[in-house]
Amino acid sequence: MSSEPLLDALDPEQRTVATTLRGPVRVLAGAGTGKTRAITHRIAYGIQVGAYRPGNILAVTFTARAAGEMRTRLRVLGASGVQARTFHAAALRQLGFFWPKVVGGPPPRILEKKLQVVAHAAQLVGVETDRESVRDLASEIEWAKVSLVTADDYEKAAAATDRPAPGGIDPQSVARLMTAYETAKDQQGVIDFEDVLLLLAAMLAERRDVADSVREQYRYFVVDEYQDVSPLQQYLLDQWLGGRDELCVVGDPSQTIYSFAGASAHHLTAFTASYPRATTIELVRDYRSTPQVVGLANHLMRRADGPAALALRAQRPDGPDVSFVTYADDEAEAIGVTAQIAALVRGGLPAAEIAVLFRTNVQSEAFEAALADRGIGYQVRGNARFFDRADVRKALVLLRGGARSADPEVPMPEAVRDILRSAGWTEKAPEGRGASRERWDALQALVSLADSLTAAPPTGTTPTVADLVAELDERAAAQHAPTVEGVTLASLHAAKGLEWEAVFLVGLSEGLLPTVQAQSDAAIAEERRLLYVGVTRAREHLELSYSRARHPRARASRNVSRFLTDLWPGERRSVKAPTAEPDAQLVESLTRWRDARAADLRRQPGSVLTTATIRAIAERRPANLEELGQVRGVGPKVLADVGEQILEALRSPVR
Repeated sequence: MSSEPLLDALDPEQRTVATTLRGPVRVLAGAGTGKTRAITHRIAYGIQVGAYRPGNILAVTFTARAAGEMRTRLRVLGASGVQARTFHAAALRQLGFFWPKVVGGPPPRILEKKLQVVAHAAQLVGVETDRESVRDLASEIEWAKVSLVTADDYEKAAAATDRPAPGGIDPQSVARLMTAYETAKDQQGVIDFEDVLLLLAAMLAERRDVADSVREQYRYFVVDEYQDVSPLQQYLLDQWLGGRDELCVVGDPSQTIYSFAGASAHHLTAFTASYPRATTIELVRDYRSTPQVVGLANHLMRRADGPAALALRAQRPDGPDVSFVTYADDEAEAIGVTAQIAALVRGGLPAAEIAVLFRTNVQSEAFEAALADRGIGYQVRGNARFFDRADVRKALVLLRGGARSADPEVPMPEAVRDILRSAGWTEKAPEGRGASRERWDALQALVSLADSLTAAPPTGTTPTVADLVAELDERAAAQHAPTVEGVTLASLHAAKGLEWEAVFLVGLSEGLLPTVQAQSDAAIAEERRLLYVGVTRAREHLELSYSRARHPRARASRNVSRFLTDLWPGERRSVKAPTAEPDAQLVESLTRWRDARAADLRRQPGSVLTTATIRAIAERRPANLEELGQVRGVGPKVLADVGEQILEALRSPVR
């Protein structure tokens, strides 16, 4: 492809991105504004005009799916050979190459799941845990490592950031557990995923020969979803750059939804402070959603605290109005939403173009049951990985064999269908749900991928079964699964980066969104951004709903989310949120008690109770140990150590 057609495919702002070939460049790209198109065309255009060599570019993104999508687009644009990987995939590749030279022998085995080692470390330091607290501790260890917080610094960092106590375990004990966790890993000769980045960054910082080799190879960097960069990822990026500024970053502060895991939009918002010469380009033309959807998204973010959000401008024609529906209970909501989905499917909309999005995974069950009752196929995003399925592995074996014996005169999609029939694929999907339908859905995804490769092949080629196998191998390595037919059920976090023709946002009540665990202003702001992400997944049809009660026999006590009270029919009123401002004098009294207790124990105040936990206690005013144990940040250890003292402080506050 020549350079001019590459630019002709872009709008003026995207064209500016594509032709600004020297860094540093910051692209602020709103949802649906074509950021992937802009940066892939930038790379392809730079190669076409001789500004880049494909092997000198490293494009980094955050999910294997996004990396796979970027590689596919670059290949279609004639820019094969560019490395497009996640941070971890790029780091693992480099670490595996240099480890034998620097350390000797093969690199350590990667620990895929931390829970067993975390539980063992807890036993070593005498910390009592259960299944849930082990998960919380594993997440806290990940947060500390990606935030570059060591065990020695953990107590101060937790207090400074007002971290809730993971599993109710005090920061001092968490710090000791972190040390024991690292020791346990060393004894087993394993490293975790965070270590991959830490070890490579250290190798680049300490070994000039390694750094020179990597920097000679990679001279130009593109980082997508830059608002989600953690301090550890930024540190590794700095080592890759080595003081150079050939860097293009792309992101949207309004889509920062992983702060709990260490992500920070600071690197994006403060980019021009780090790079005063940087060019900033804004992409605000929304090609994904109708004006009705875009209007709601803009409205949500106009009400947000903090820096002004990008104001999107819809490029599509008008669509249907956004729907706001109140249901009596959760069961009625699942049945009602499923009825709407059935009507869309009857009207010709493919089920794969419909999604039901919710705040927490536990909300999925009711919708799974309702869809199954209607005989509508679905997939729960976040379940078993596509390429790990036994039926998919068997299909790949058959396709490899078929690639060697395929008749070149038979069109590839037809050959693929013939091969997959022996794996159980049929022209028509089986009735109902269950293992047979799930197997068919997986095989149908392979058939659909074959069709799409034939519909949009690289210039001058006719795809073969061997090409499909190569594409699947590449996708398997990146865990970039093809689309499975069926309605998507997903949490709002899992929906990031995806889009559908019709989206149903469900469970939009106070306590669910924002979740009751969101106590601070920063946490509430992130919950608003999470809703914004959900809204901007919809192209045309968007329905928002919540239910007034949990089940038919429960009291109708729920209120719509505070983010939507000014829009919801019949709800344009002030709603008392469950996280309303607690009694200031009670907070002060509990804080005085906490500080005195910490002084007696010669510990940091935050290791007794964090400020967020104190506010939560003051808000809920628990009357007994059972109610106190339900407050976020109060776990078994806090209850045992100071539970009665907290209750006494509540009964007799110091005024």
